[in-house]
Amino acid sequence: MAVWLDRCSRKIVGWDVRDTMPEDLVSEALRRALAVRRPPVGLIVHSDQGSQYTATRFQALVAKHGAQQSMSRRGNCYDTAHAESFWSRFKAELLDGGSFPGLAEAKLEISHHIAYYNAERRHSSLGYLAPNHFETQLHTTS
Repeated sequence: MAVWLDRCSRKIVGWDVRDTMPEDLVSEALRRALAVRRPPVGLIVHSDQGSQYTATRFQALVAKHGAQQSMSRRGNCYDTAHAESFWSRFKAELLDGGSFPGLAEAKLEISHHIAYYNAERRHSSLGYLAPNHFETQLHTTS
């Protein structure tokens, strides 16, 4: 599974899940995020140093959209700290030490969890608002 988060609102804006972890997994998730958000040139895409993120096609996708990729040095998690926090909660809240029977079930359960995460799950870093509510409040006040 690959997930892209908006660092300001903690909202999941793009995701994909597959049986394996090819380079296209993270690219497709990013394509979805870019299609939903339509960010201006200058977007910073934070990632780790995995081969999916250093692949030529992924880097070309980032460049095509006028974005910049940011990767911390090996051993530093500064660029991916928000995503790591999501993964920790995701595993605890959805998987609870288990696994999915198959890919179809995984996609369904994950889509339900992401809908809950964006619309209802409160974050202390957002003043105990859910990401969707935080974004609404942010747009209303700005």
